[in-house]
Amino acid sequence: PEPELPPGEAGRAASSSRSIPTFPAVPRRLLRGISLIDVLLVFLISRRGEQRLQECIVHKQYPINSMFHCDLSLCLQESRDGPAQEKRCKHHPLLADNESYDSSSSSSEADMAERVWFIRDGCGMVCAIMTWLLVVYADFVVTFVMLLPSKDFWYSVINGVLFNCLAVLALSSHLRTMLTDPGAVPKGNATKEYMDNLQLKPGEVIYKCPKCCSIKPERAHHCSICKRCIRKMDHHCPWVNNCVGEKNQRFFVLFTMYIALISAHALVLCGFQFFSCVRGQWTECSDFSPPVTVILMIFLCLEGFLFLTFTAVMFGTQIHSICNDETEIERLKSEKPTWERRLRWEGMKSVFGGQPSLLWINPFAGFRIRRLLLRGKKGGPEFSV
Repeated sequence: PEPELPPGEAGRAASSSRSIPTFPAVPRRLLRGISLIDVLLVFLISRRGEQRLQECIVHKQYPINSMFHCDLSLCLQESRDGPAQEKRCKHHPLLADNESYDSSSSSSEADMAERVWFIRDGCGMVCAIMTWLLVVYADFVVTFVMLLPSKDFWYSVINGVLFNCLAVLALSSHLRTMLTDPGAVPKGNATKEYMDNLQLKPGEVIYKCPKCCSIKPERAHHCSICKRCIRKMDHHCPWVNNCVGEKNQRFFVLFTMYIALISAHALVLCGFQFFSCVRGQWTECSDFSPPVTVILMIFLCLEGFLFLTFTAVMFGTQIHSICNDETEIERLKSEKPTWERRLRWEGMKSVFGGQPSLLWINPFAGFRIRRLLLRGKKGGPEFSV
């Protein structure tokens, strides 16, 4: 027999029992059925993705930073979508078997695209074309509006040769900046086999970019437009439709320098032309009508002033960054240098190459068509996208 409770405690127990809702007992067979279904689903999902998930796991002797994580969505998507998705997942450089992943298995169109470095960005291509059109416009106004109608032969020849040489050097520097690999890290090299070959020391930390699946070297940053990690990335310039990085910074500096020089030269020629036309007759100082001549020269003055200001500031910024061994991104982020900074002169020599010479200002230096074609046939990393 249960012991009798005092009247006060018995009332509290009765009230508490009434406040607690009661539910019908769940049959054990139903619980067992639900558990079996869960186990079956987990087994089906993990059966195909287990092998590839294991490849994303790095050995314990390679401590990975928190940003080094594997993109498991492809494996899970593969297990849900079946063989059609399995083919795409197999070609993922992180999740694929090292034996099955081969860059030579891509299509012929992809092989052609890998031979030359070119960023397919709509805004960048429009800006690059505009750059060429503006330089051609300036050359047209200087040559056909100012110099050819001039009565001073040597004045026309000297200024014409100088202006056109600067234009050729500026456009050549623009092309080399646009078509040169800025220092892209090989895409998808964050594989277990590659990291085994690195022979990392215990406790050494490496970084992996979660966007392009590549191991991130020191001072490398990911460009959302190029979709690659760029070594010593300074910035992405839409006017050259490319990133400015370790391998093409020299050509970008030359491009800004020659554009600044050609803009200053155009402004000086416009000043002399206005002065000569005001002193004489407008009909004699140009083969075009006076209104057309004035409009063309005003647009050229505006173009020259804007580009001179922009490129001169950019040129000074680049030289300052090279001398301080600090990229623009590192300066904006106020990153503390973990590397040993070079001296100012050593930084200039590392960017322009070798001892000071005329080759520093020559955008054609180091350019070999035969070597370009050979590297294109081999699909070298310098000309791959």
